[in-house]
Amino acid sequence: FYEAFSKHLKLGVHQDSTNRSKIAKLLRFQSTTSGDVTTSLEDYVSRMHNNQPAIYYITGESYQSVKTSPFLGKLAQKGYEVLFMVDPIDEYAMQQLQEFQGKKLICVTKEGLDLNHDNEQEETAYQDAKTKTEPLCRLIKEVLGDKIEKAVVSNRLAADSPCVLTTGQWGWSANMERIMKAQALRDATQSSYMTAKKTMEVNPTNSIIVALRDKAETDDKTTVRDLIWLLYDTSLLTSGFSLEEPATFASRIQRLVKLGLSIDVDDDEDEDDVDMDEAPPPLAEDGGNEEGGGGGEEEESAMEQVD
Repeated sequence: FYEAFSKHLKLGVHQDSTNRSKIAKLLRFQSTTSGDVTTSLEDYVSRMHNNQPAIYYITGESYQSVKTSPFLGKLAQKGYEVLFMVDPIDEYAMQQLQEFQGKKLICVTKEGLDLNHDNEQEETAYQDAKTKTEPLCRLIKEVLGDKIEKAVVSNRLAADSPCVLTTGQWGWSANMERIMKAQALRDATQSSYMTAKKTMEVNPTNSIIVALRDKAETDDKTTVRDLIWLLYDTSLLTSGFSLEEPATFASRIQRLVKLGLSIDVDDDEDEDDVDMDEAPPPLAEDGGNEEGGGGGEEEESAMEQVD
């Protein structure tokens, strides 16, 4: 029943304001704790932690892409369940379903998600790292320019995630931007002001960010700028956006491959390149034929002497 009518139910949530709360009880989603089984919003609320402030969800292109998203790391550590919404119509339904049973619904790919630390020691360490990382955030904004609206230090990421790109509360999410770009009759005027304004949220305790921060203070800024662009491109992919310049991204990856293979990155010439201006060495056919002719006469003389 749900597979056949799920889209109609979600469309009802989007359009029917009178019965929205009743229809919402029929919705089913997979989540970080449900596995292959779907769960309802009512069951989700019943499992919420006492200190959990809201219902968390993430939108994306597929189940595989959202379940490995870096946005889930810190939430999973805290034990907060996150709903997976991978149907394009989910984006439209959630724009209208702002809360359920008094609990606000929050998209974890948007800015403003604040996850406090569990103890005072962690909070103190985070604040110290935040102070040290703020100059790097200013450099990131300077390097990326209008690609991002701002770069900020964030506590939403797990230790293994250096950074992510989030969107504004009232604009499109990364997934909604992908959906709208696929529309054949999309309005370019609407896209101009609804397109996601990206914020780069940086994890100050991640080892990559710590090393980049130290490098920015001591080393040549050229290398740091290249690394910042590479972090931005990878964040586009992991945060659900599409690459704006795939060829440029590929060239940066190829430079890293060259460095890993100890190849001089400034040497762009292939080893098998040859100088076409040089003439090829002369062939020995003509001379060989002439010499061969003379050699044949000498052979005849020698044979006559033997006879």
